Amino acid sequence: MKGLLARKIGMTQMFNEQGEVVPVTVLRAGPCYVTQLRTLERDGYAAIQLGFEETRPRRLTQGELGHLVKRNLPALRVLREIRFPNVETLSQYQEGQVLTVAIFSPGERVDVIGRSKGRGFAGGIKRHGFARQSKTHGQSDRHRAPGSIGTNTDPGRVIKGKRMPGHYGNERLTVRNLQVVWVDPERHLIAIKGAVPGPRGGLVIIRQAKRP
Repeated sequence: MKGLLARKIGMTQMFNEQGEVVPVTVLRAGPCYVTQLRTLERDGYAAIQLGFEETRPRRLTQGELGHLVKRNLPALRVLREIRFPNVETLSQYQEGQVLTVAIFSPGERVDVIGRSKGRGFAGGIKRHGFARQSKTHGQSDRHRAPGSIGTNTDPGRVIKGKRMPGHYGNERLTVRNLQVVWVDPERHLIAIKGAVPGPRGGLVIIRQAKRP
């Protein structure tokens, strides 16, 4: 298992060897520092903690800064963990190690984790893909309303989980089995086929695919 933290730059397209257009998302991934190893004996699970994006020390709390100074690491803006299915994989890493985008290669399958774009309070049509009602036969301003939400005498209430207007987006999403198309270690760039969650500039986690 391996992974990196990255920032989403945006989408573009590339041509493969067959001359076909491939839509890709370009990410600025790493360099990341291994800031801590999580073990079964001490923490109850196996994982590595990665630090990303150097920043000014005054932007961190004393606890965050002390955690990094203790390991002779610079001030890092973002800390995230990537869990491992087994402890043996931890032997490949050590605290203070620097990981770059070179750990991935074209053709490899990865999972990308991020937060979807927040869309605020949205109606049923936008949030769930409902069809609108007819605009004719005396309809005035209810053609985008969800309509009746109740039930008959039994059970005589609105069922829990009913799809209705509400908060839409800003959720943690994982897109699985995306293909790495191109890697540029010198500029810390990686191009992944397809779309990944989040807006431009959003933080994402790239990890080796769990179920390729």
